[in-house]
Amino acid sequence: MKQIPYGISSYKTIRQKKAYYVDKTHYIPQIESAGDYLFLIRPRRFGKSSLLSMLECYYDIARTEEFEALFADTYIHAHPTPEKNAHLILKFDFSQVNSEIDEVETSFQEYIDSCIFLFCEKYPNLFEKRYLSMMETKKTPYAKLKLLLSYIGSKGLKTYILIDEYDNFTNTILTTAGQSHYQKLTHGTGFFRFFFSVLKGATGEVDSGISRLFITGVSPVTMDDVTSGFNIGLNISLYPNFNEILGLNEQNVTTILKYYQEQGCTLPDLNETLALMKVWYGNYLFSRTASNHLFNTDMVLYFLKNFMAYETIPDEMVDPNIKVDYSKLRHLVVLDRRLNGNFSRLKAIIETGQINAEIAISFPVEDLIKPNNFISLLYYFGLLSYRDEEELIIPNRTVKKLMYSYLRDGYEEVDVFSIDLWQFANFVRNMAYIGEWKPVFEFLAQEVEKQTSIRDYLSGEKVIQTFLLAYLNVTDYYITRTEEEMGKGFVDLYLEPFLAKYVKVKYGYLIELKYITRGDFTQELLQEKIEAAKNQLQQYATDSRVIEGNRGINLRLIMLIFSGWELVHLEEVT
Repeated sequence: MKQIPYGISSYKTIRQKKAYYVDKTHYIPQIESAGDYLFLIRPRRFGKSSLLSMLECYYDIARTEEFEALFADTYIHAHPTPEKNAHLILKFDFSQVNSEIDEVETSFQEYIDSCIFLFCEKYPNLFEKRYLSMMETKKTPYAKLKLLLSYIGSKGLKTYILIDEYDNFTNTILTTAGQSHYQKLTHGTGFFRFFFSVLKGATGEVDSGISRLFITGVSPVTMDDVTSGFNIGLNISLYPNFNEILGLNEQNVTTILKYYQEQGCTLPDLNETLALMKVWYGNYLFSRTASNHLFNTDMVLYFLKNFMAYETIPDEMVDPNIKVDYSKLRHLVVLDRRLNGNFSRLKAIIETGQINAEIAISFPVEDLIKPNNFISLLYYFGLLSYRDEEELIIPNRTVKKLMYSYLRDGYEEVDVFSIDLWQFANFVRNMAYIGEWKPVFEFLAQEVEKQTSIRDYLSGEKVIQTFLLAYLNVTDYYITRTEEEMGKGFVDLYLEPFLAKYVKVKYGYLIELKYITRGDFTQELLQEKIEAAKNQLQQYATDSRVIEGNRGINLRLIMLIFSGWELVHLEEVT
């Protein structure tokens, strides 16, 4: 049985171990025809490193003898291009650079030094003694890189430069040390900007030492800052024909599931498993005119690896390695310990689940605070994705959980609202297993009463709904649904037991929220809201999908009525 290549980014290792590989080699001719100098942005853990590793193995002149072993049974084996094994490969992985602000420049220079040294060691027959002697006189990595590229160009050789995670350490510095330190690296005479100046200069020479260049990262921000919008090449990130260059389409995932079922793995029903994975890991679209939605590669492999090890759904549906650290967004939504406009935009997106916006191809760091650029950054991080040509949506449940955590962390970061999440999770557990639902909402209401700062953020039914969801999603006993059509109406909150994982959960909940402004509150209006909520809940409960989906489950109908931030009435409806 083929090994699941979870955590393996080396193409050569995947092939040598005979691990499962979804063939992406048919993109090689497309990459060649797209241009010589290319830039691709994708979210974390989508397979960028594996793609560059595959290109390295295919183009490296030093791996000519390995072609059969590495590419047997792939598209490119049957359809090789003239550039097969025709390049020298100079590869950089900037995740290897220490991002500590006092160490970063030294670490970067040492890393470039080592890459150049290993390049010369890999192709020893190409370099004359007088070149090596000249190289020894160069004291900086930039001088060495200039000499290397000029020498290669003078010899008429072809060098393919691959840069993986180009913005890894700059993003870390931006979010930990701040914008001023980041700009020292990427503006003016900053060492990182100078590195790209060397590359740009080499591409413009008559006898260029760079034949091709392929750069990957998670954001266009650093590239805009160090190259004034990557004006040495082409950003293919939004091109429809490259939508599926990374990630897995539905057919890929179906084929993987069938393969492991045929190998004797006790996976649940294929259609049910596929539907579950789509809800948690799917629905990515990286071009507004593309049609095939994609799954996150890492998450699919994580799920399968865990299922085959424990023969059950993973305890943690979200791979801890894939979580976008809150600090990656903190500088966008928190300024001087105050929530800025981008926090409101993030909250609004969570409340509606979608937004219409044009994705910016590039923008400098000082423009991150602009609304459209902030939304574009959420898209590049994989927190938003195209649903169609006009609309961006939160793609799946994994991202929703991340976004809810951003809200909770944002409130806590600025001392607006903080609760004991362990205690609250126990309340939700009791709600799921023994039907004790009141303590969940009473606990939140009491904390809002005590922590008065949060009240400024709680106005309106939709806002309160999102606030509740942010905390109800601390656990995953429930699949939380909002504004779902049921019984000729739209239920505010449907807590559907996650029975695929928690088979002993006994209680599901339909929750109707009603809101009265503090100035309009009267006992008569409260009674009207109570009657309306009661009728709506009873109507929702007759929906065939609710009845079918809750066989064997005790379905509770709950109304929550707020006046301003205050919970003034909670009641179960029979």
